Amino acid sequence: MSVLLGAERDKLPERLWSRNFTLLFLARTVSVLGDQMLVPITITVAVLRAGYGVTGVGYALAANTAPLALLVILGGVLADRFTPIRVMIVADVARLVLHGVLALAFAAGRPDLWLILTLLALSGVCTAAFQPGYGSVIPRTARDVQRANAAIRVTESLMTVAGPAAAGLLLAFCPVWAVVLIDAGTFALSAGCLLAMRLTFARSTQRTSFRLDLVQGWYEFRVRTWLWSVIVIFMLYQVAVNGPFLTLGQSLITLRHGERALGLIMSVFGLGAVLGGLLAARIRPIFPLRAGSIAMACSVIGILAVALNWPPPLLAAGYAMEGVGGAFWLVMFHSSVQTKIPPDVLGRVHAYDVAGSLVMKPVGQMAAGPASVWLGAVPVLYFSSVMLLVTVGLLLAVPAVRNLRRIG
Repeated sequence: MSVLLGAERDKLPERLWSRNFTLLFLARTVSVLGDQMLVPITITVAVLRAGYGVTGVGYALAANTAPLALLVILGGVLADRFTPIRVMIVADVARLVLHGVLALAFAAGRPDLWLILTLLALSGVCTAAFQPGYGSVIPRTARDVQRANAAIRVTESLMTVAGPAAAGLLLAFCPVWAVVLIDAGTFALSAGCLLAMRLTFARSTQRTSFRLDLVQGWYEFRVRTWLWSVIVIFMLYQVAVNGPFLTLGQSLITLRHGERALGLIMSVFGLGAVLGGLLAARIRPIFPLRAGSIAMACSVIGILAVALNWPPPLLAAGYAMEGVGGAFWLVMFHSSVQTKIPPDVLGRVHAYDVAGSLVMKPVGQMAAGPASVWLGAVPVLYFSSVMLLVTVGLLLAVPAVRNLRRIG
């Protein structure tokens, strides 16, 4: 039960770009494009323009992330019970409506912070329903899961180039609400692609309770030492590294160098992630999590670049290195999950993975603003750079993580 069922794998086409995978790829591409235009660029700029400061930015980012961390486990149960595609389409339609309302709120004037937080939180609820299904559909559309993950990671990275660049350009000439409205439209395109997919999902003849489904997913998660070890370590990473850096890094770049510089630097970050995804498509390490952990250490350069107040060209280089390491790690990790978990529980196990990975992220985001006021932003970033190296060391110190072998 540690790999996809042989019969199901045999039904998949040999070529990567099958009809179903192409549609999934397109859906993901347009959705990420819209997201990268909205978060963090447009929301960061909008909240700062509205006068809510760095603390307001942290609250806005956390409001969008917290529901995902708290409710994604329920989304995993829904995906396994009602098929992932159906749940994903409903989530896309709901986000279309919510982001449309957010666009109207900005068009009407300066919205209250509570309204921004509420709409972003509801959008996060929809993402919690969408994400587990997305993770469980990839191995059902492609036989070579690592190549499929790498291809999707490349397009995600390309959209992190196109999204911030487009957002920066639009914000220079258009109001915030127009960018948010474009983001809303991407969910309609994503839902259309998902509707056109033709996947068959085996239905269990034995009806189980919602609670039993949760318990089964938890069992499949906790019996894999390598998986829960990674998640526990990443809880530390999110609160001490990623959460603070996402809030302080982008805010400091905006305040020091301007909105266009932030857009360009984030675009270069995306180019680095493209390179990381391309490397992950070609390199097949015997121990994927060991290789991914080492690559992730490159991210420390991006954090130090902001802390040391490097000029924009060097900031861009630091962010590019962060993109390479982060993308390579993500492909290695997600491919390991998708090839070692039985398909009938993959949605729930993936949900526990997402929940554990993200549950501490909003804590780090919300704490970044007050911590920077009390201690200073630069000391907080130095602390985050040290904790990143601690995270890599902990991953390599766990034998089950370090020695996990690749399948296929």
